[in-house]
Amino acid sequence: MTINVSYLYKFINTSLQNSVNLSQENFTGLVSVLIFLLLVATGVALITRWLHIPYVIGLVLGGLIIPREILPQSIGLNPDVILNLFLPILIFQAAINTDISRLRGTIKPISLLAGPGVLVSAIITAMLLKWTLGLVFITASAVAVILTITDTVSVIAAFRSISVPRRLATIVEGESLFNDAIALVLLNIIAQIHLQGNFSLADGIEQFLIAFVGGGILGLGLGYLCVGLFRQLDDALSNNLLTVAISLGTFQIGQLLGVSSAIAVVMAGLVIGNLGFRKTSASIKVTLLNFWEYAGFGVNTFIFLFVGIEVNPSVLVKTIPVALLVVIIYQIGRVFSIYPFSYLLRFFDRPLPLQWQHVLIFGNVKGSLSMALALSLPSTLPRHDEVVTLVFSTVFVSLIGQGLSLSWLVKQLKLSKPSPILKQIESLQLNLIASKAAQEELKNLLQSGSLPKFLYEELFATYQARIATSEQELREIYNQRIGYQGGSIKEKAYLDNLYRRLFLAEKGAINDAIFKGLLPDDVASTYLQKLDEKLLSVNDDT
Repeated sequence: MTINVSYLYKFINTSLQNSVNLSQENFTGLVSVLIFLLLVATGVALITRWLHIPYVIGLVLGGLIIPREILPQSIGLNPDVILNLFLPILIFQAAINTDISRLRGTIKPISLLAGPGVLVSAIITAMLLKWTLGLVFITASAVAVILTITDTVSVIAAFRSISVPRRLATIVEGESLFNDAIALVLLNIIAQIHLQGNFSLADGIEQFLIAFVGGGILGLGLGYLCVGLFRQLDDALSNNLLTVAISLGTFQIGQLLGVSSAIAVVMAGLVIGNLGFRKTSASIKVTLLNFWEYAGFGVNTFIFLFVGIEVNPSVLVKTIPVALLVVIIYQIGRVFSIYPFSYLLRFFDRPLPLQWQHVLIFGNVKGSLSMALALSLPSTLPRHDEVVTLVFSTVFVSLIGQGLSLSWLVKQLKLSKPSPILKQIESLQLNLIASKAAQEELKNLLQSGSLPKFLYEELFATYQARIATSEQELREIYNQRIGYQGGSIKEKAYLDNLYRRLFLAEKGAINDAIFKGLLPDDVASTYLQKLDEKLLSVNDDT
């Protein structure tokens, strides 16, 4: 049998050409779909601004009216993409914008609510799901853990429409950062129990310790590595690439090592945001923050749009009654975690006001991560398809119902009353921060030879005049209106916040000196105890 070489060559060449053409068509179609979705998102932004509703809620509603059939099958809520690409970006973006001094001041309520609070809420929710819907306990447990995750984006969007105490916003953001990580570990344990068929308490504790301690060490190590590289790089674009590599790489390395990838990314982001940015110039820092703000905004845009697209309207109508029941069930679990643990908090930290507890319960909005985790459940889990549909419907009802009404609830609770004098102080403070940042950048330009000295002196003097004027006005306000023996509650709270930051700075410096061996423990312990008493005596409710 002879082989016609020229015919074989033509056949291979034709096949390759057809494959290339097919790939080009697929790629062109993908680009067209992305352009269409971006135009939809732009239209949603305009409409939501006009209607004064949260942007993410508008995206979900906008996605609902887009027929799923008009989009390629490859476009949608892919759990691997969400967990390995979108989730690290969102966690890292939130972490680098988190002030670690504020996080330290709220670490006790965050730890209590994101740790034991999540476990109690998941257990109660699982028992109620088993009793009301007849789910086997392993399935009910998986659904309960999935529904303990709070979508911070929707909650913070409501907070931006009305002033809320900064401590409450920090608690909400911090709890969401850590309860996502805890939920991921719990769901992994549940999946292993289902696949292996056995479980012991010792194994569960061991997995928790490995996940969190290992994730924390990994995140700190890679975060400090990035900080060291920041000193070598003096270029905004290179720093952008570095932070992207660290955020995505930390998550992947955590999965390879079997530790909590979410905790690792949180720790890396906190280190980079609070230490690494200090090693860069003001312009580079602004570029980095803007880049990650755009990244987070873009990711959230596609996620919430796909949430609406993936929900089948006909199925949604049929499952709304059951979804409403599930919302009530997980809120009952939330009630039994927030109120009791908030009561316990008063014994070792400043208590949370009852109004704040109401917000923490009602703000328990579900989002895209819950849907992604539902899609990632083992296919052999009992009633798998029914559970996925139920989670999708529940997330949709939660986003629309709770997401739209949260701003109204926050307004009704009147968590924060505006103070004209405080607004004036904040405006002057803004002027000081901006002017001093500009002066720092002028110094960098002068030292690098990019700015002539005569122009530096002229511009520096202009900013110095603005600083002097602002400081003089602030001094007059303090002398006339503010003091611990007089002044409004909001004005006292403003000073409390300033003193809290100073006390935390002192405490951090002393602990660092002890760690380096510069101060003995017995000398510093008395002073640290006094600092702790001072921290407890000041308010952080603004």
